Amino acid sequence: MPQLNKLRTALPGDSGKDLATPPSARLRTALTLFFALDGFLFAGWVVRIPAIKQQTGASAASLGLALLGVSAGAVVTMMFAGRLCRRFGSYPVTVVCGVLLPLTIALPAQARSALSLGLVLLLFGAAYGGMNVAMNSAAVDLVAALRRPVMPGFHAAFSLGGMVGAGLGGLVAGGLSPAAHLLALTGIGLLVTAVAGPVLLSHPAPPPVAAAAGSGAPGLDKRARGPVLLFGVIALCTAYGEGALADWGALHLEQDLHAHPGVAAAGYSVFALAMTAGRLSGTALLERLGQTRTLVAGGSTAAAGMLLGALAPSTWAVLLGFAVTGLGLANIFPVAVGRAGALAGSGGVAAASTLGYGGMLIGPPAIGLLAEWSSLPMALTTVALLAVAAAALGYGARNAAHG
Repeated sequence: MPQLNKLRTALPGDSGKDLATPPSARLRTALTLFFALDGFLFAGWVVRIPAIKQQTGASAASLGLALLGVSAGAVVTMMFAGRLCRRFGSYPVTVVCGVLLPLTIALPAQARSALSLGLVLLLFGAAYGGMNVAMNSAAVDLVAALRRPVMPGFHAAFSLGGMVGAGLGGLVAGGLSPAAHLLALTGIGLLVTAVAGPVLLSHPAPPPVAAAAGSGAPGLDKRARGPVLLFGVIALCTAYGEGALADWGALHLEQDLHAHPGVAAAGYSVFALAMTAGRLSGTALLERLGQTRTLVAGGSTAAAGMLLGALAPSTWAVLLGFAVTGLGLANIFPVAVGRAGALAGSGGVAAASTLGYGGMLIGPPAIGLLAEWSSLPMALTTVALLAVAAAALGYGARNAAHG
């Protein structure tokens, strides 16, 4: 295990106390903090969407178009984030984005129209997209060095951060303005980056998986392109559901079922809690079932849960549906992105992440437009349809997935 041996080699100047904790453990902890921060900040933004919608006077359709700013900013950044990771390293790019993301999260609360909201969300989306490609690239390389399927653990941290962010948002929704709330999140985000960032910058990253596999090509290998894009589409189908529930779950509970704002905000928290539980058990699940059965079972479970969450007539049944959906979706995205990275390094992560997070970010405006055309509950059933598609594609990718 040459990569892991490199990680365990102490740097010059390390103290005896530092030697007690292998660099691999410190790197894993720091990277886990960045995943948690990403989920925490994103959830903090999404639970304030109803208040910002009211603040800007946006309709469902215009809000959907404004949310497209997040999608556009993220996808544009993701298109070249893989190149930045190859040139400067995924750790420095992660840290830079860990500064930019907290700074940009305060901007949506200053918007007073759908147009201005869409413009500031371009910046937020750019930081969010760069962060996700960089930290997933770093995670893929570290997972390869550790030689254990621990990728779901990083994404569990994202979900846990989302749960905490949504829970905090629900608690302060009635008494704290969106501007004050999001500004507080800026301070928290910068503090976490100040703690975790130096760990990443002071330790060498493990060799990129493409290099470890003997591929000297810095870009996406032609033979890997098809499988990588397939895993990217699988990620897109499931991330669409994550984005839809993040941005529209609270509004569905509040608008269609007349739930209290605090209960409505808890809807995403329930979803994130279920995803966290599913991802914490993801390593054991993958070791027991393999990749293909994990993908198929997850997509099927998510589809059933989302039909309940979209169409059930009571608040508690909808919350149960959100929880089942979270359990189903939990491990599909990390498996898809992790496999793409194992096939093609940071280029594979960037390609699959661009498709995957594109689904997460394109989903909300698509739901908004569909809700304007029909209704929000019917629009949310598209999450179930795409979960079924992910299950089918996961089965079709069984040879590429080696599982």
